[in-house]
Amino acid sequence: MRGLTIVRVALFGLLVIAALAAAAGVALYFNQQNIFYPAPRDYPRGSLPGYAIVHTETSDGLRLKALYRAAQPGRRTIVFFHGNGDSLAGAAEAMRGLAANGNGALLVEYRGYGGNPGSPGEAGFYRDGEAAMRWLASEGVAASQTIIAGNSIGSGPATEMATRHPVAALILVSGFSSLPDVAGAHVRWLPVRWLVRDRFANAKKIGAVEGDVLIVHGDRDNVVPVANARRLHAACPRSTLTIVPGAGHELAYSDAAQELIADWVNRLPD
Repeated sequence: MRGLTIVRVALFGLLVIAALAAAAGVALYFNQQNIFYPAPRDYPRGSLPGYAIVHTETSDGLRLKALYRAAQPGRRTIVFFHGNGDSLAGAAEAMRGLAANGNGALLVEYRGYGGNPGSPGEAGFYRDGEAAMRWLASEGVAASQTIIAGNSIGSGPATEMATRHPVAALILVSGFSSLPDVAGAHVRWLPVRWLVRDRFANAKKIGAVEGDVLIVHGDRDNVVPVANARRLHAACPRSTLTIVPGAGHELAYSDAAQELIADWVNRLPD
């Protein structure tokens, strides 16, 4: 009887664990937008020093605020996609090194962020990226003078845009091989790879980028593990991979990242 009781207790324990796992899976599946797109409530209402407010128009009818600064003669323009918990203020901070070198910048703000209409998501981010690329082209900035950059989740729309447009270069900072890869690294006890709807499958796309590619990552990144950068590099062996010792997920804002990215851009062929 005692052995039977132990078996019953063990089975009950397994059922409880299974129920908790199922509940966690359901919560993850139906709460993905809040988890992956935590748009800050505090964001710039106006412009920022050195930038002008501009508006892009998406193919599904949204008018989105962005910030723009024109490039100095002979310098390129960077289209920058920020991380999921960031804003245009953070984007400007991440761009300060390149801006100081005279490069232009179009800081993209997503739907559902920074007072923009719409709800964030992978398909929407791609529409937002296309709107930004169209706007820049309408300003007379040639693709050969355009660099696309993305930080963290911004690596998704950045990589997608770089596969669609023949730009000079793609820069990924703290980027991921795919969103399920990141989720799977954090929640190993759930089949999150099957639960995550938005994919941002950067590793499957990056090999199609025609321009130069720079991948920069911190070896102490606890949000997007450095293994993601190595997978991206393996998918595009001609890319330049730089692992910054001791750096975490805040890498894009550091002096070290600012300097090495500006130096790499300065050495791009004309």
